[in-house]
This record gives sequence, C-alpha cells and structure tokens, in this order.
Amino acid sequence: MKILFMGTPEFALPTLKALHHSSHSILAVITQPDKPKGRGQKLLVSPIKQYALDSDLPLLQPKTVNDPEFIERLKQNQPDIIIVVAFGQILSETFLKIPKLFCINLHSSLLPKYRGAAPIHRAILNGDNKSGVTTMIMDKGMDTGDILLMQETPVKETDNAQTLHDTLSEMGGTLILETLKRLEENTLLPVPQDHSQATYAAKLKKEEGLIHWEQSAIILLNQVRGLTPWPGTYTLLNKKRLRILKVQVIDGTPDDDPGKVARVTDGGIEVGTGQGRLLITELQPEGKKSMSAKSFLTGYKIERGTLFDPTPNQS
Repeated sequence: MKILFMGTPEFALPTLKALHHSSHSILAVITQPDKPKGRGQKLLVSPIKQYALDSDLPLLQPKTVNDPEFIERLKQNQPDIIIVVAFGQILSETFLKIPKLFCINLHSSLLPKYRGAAPIHRAILNGDNKSGVTTMIMDKGMDTGDILLMQETPVKETDNAQTLHDTLSEMGGTLILETLKRLEENTLLPVPQDHSQATYAAKLKKEEGLIHWEQSAIILLNQVRGLTPWPGTYTLLNKKRLRILKVQVIDGTPDDDPGKVARVTDGGIEVGTGQGRLLITELQPEGKKSMSAKSFLTGYKIERGTLFDPTPNQS
C-alpha cells in the first residue's frame, strides 16, 4: 500500500520503523514543526523527524495540516491510507477524505475506554490491570471512529507510565502491520464503538502531581506510577518540593496520621495515609538529583512525627 505517515513523539517511532521495514511504500512522513525548548529556546527535532532524516524518507512539517494548499499537495500523492500515531493536530473532515481508503489512527487504549490525550497515564492512575492498543478508522470525533483491530496487555504492578508507554508503542507497530495485512486480504470488518461505554482521558496537569495524604496508600501508589516520568508526584517539606519517585504500600496502624512520618528505616520513610502506609524508597529534593531514601536520610533530618506540608506555599 502507498502510505502517508503522521506522527511526532517517541510513541510513534516503532510504527514508523515497522512500516519502513515492510513491503509498504511510505510516500512521506508528516510531523509537527520543530519547537523551541529550554532556557536557550533551541529548536527541538521530534523523534519522528530524526528517524525520517536518518532514513532518507520524504519529510513534511506544515504549520497546520488542514491548510487547503497542503491538502491539495497530499492528494496528488494519491495515498491508499494515511496512518496517524500521536501526531498532535486535529484533522479536518476534508483532510480525512484524502486517502483512497481512510485514515487509520493507532490509539493507546482499549477503545472506547480512555479516548483523549492521556490514556496511558489515566489507566495507571485508575489502577487498571489491563491496557492495550487499538487501530480505528478516523472520523471527525475525538477517537470515536470504527474499530479495526485491538490488542490487550496486562498492566503489571511494577509498571509506570513510561514502561507501559514503551510496551504499547512496540505493540502498536505490530498491530498496524496486522491491520494493513487484514485490509489487503479483505478479512477485516470495522466495528462501531459502543459510545455508551466511552470514557475520556483528559490531558495531564502539573498540579495533579501534589500528593494528598488523606487518600489511601494504594491511590497514592497509582498516582506515583501514573505520573512517572511526567509531571511527577511531589509533597512538601519545609515549604520545599520533595519529588516522590518510588513507593510501596505497606500495612499501617490505627494511630497513623495522613502525611505524618510513622517510621524511618534503612528501607525508606513510612508515611501515614488515609488507609495504610506509603513507604518512600526513592525521592528527589528540590534542586538535587534523585536518590534512595537511605541516601536522602544521611543529609536530611526526618524522624518519626515529621509532617509533610499538606498544601503548597502560596507566597
């Protein structure tokens, strides 16, 4: 098949690689314009752009893909299919009509669950024990199109947003190739989504990282897992941020108070929550590198009864 590929972040990379090494023809790779980042505002090249350059694939970086001139240009390529993986722009109905067949989107959830921007993080935040990837025919809605294929995978207790991201991105490349194979064989029947079962995975906000100790230890564990590596979870100690990187849930006692240190050992810092204790094993003080709780305790005095600040300093 003649394919236009659209994607931007690292999640899209395994799919582009799979297509590049397949018998299909990539007419062009479309990715977002380079964006300035950091203090120096240096232009950042997306992982997809870098791969396209390294592989001598035709590259396009329009400001908006819905520009009529750009759409006309793509039509002249006469693509059979457009494959979209975490591209980053909403596609117009006119754009969706470019390919001979349709636009296929790879989405990192088991649709119709977790439509939207942050399906991987939301699955872990909610304590789900399974996730997966879905290929679907794109329509004008947000992840509302007919489902082509789906593959699920367990979410391990040790998974965080990064490790699940890596698993699903690799699965995505395989699922796209299987989807194209089945389409060529004419053995694939699109299935409409059950919209009554749909849930929405809203974009993450930095303020979601603040730990509210009155919640249960299991909810806080999922918060740490779901927001690693970004935006990260944190508490406050003497009005300074203390980023929490790794934790475990352990049994508490009836006299535990939320946010109060119940015990300090070589294994970590045990903190009371709304239910159970959270054992902090790895953390990062403000302005410092990440470290084990044991290393942290050699330079910071935390003892039983220390209370983590429940709210950020507003000054």
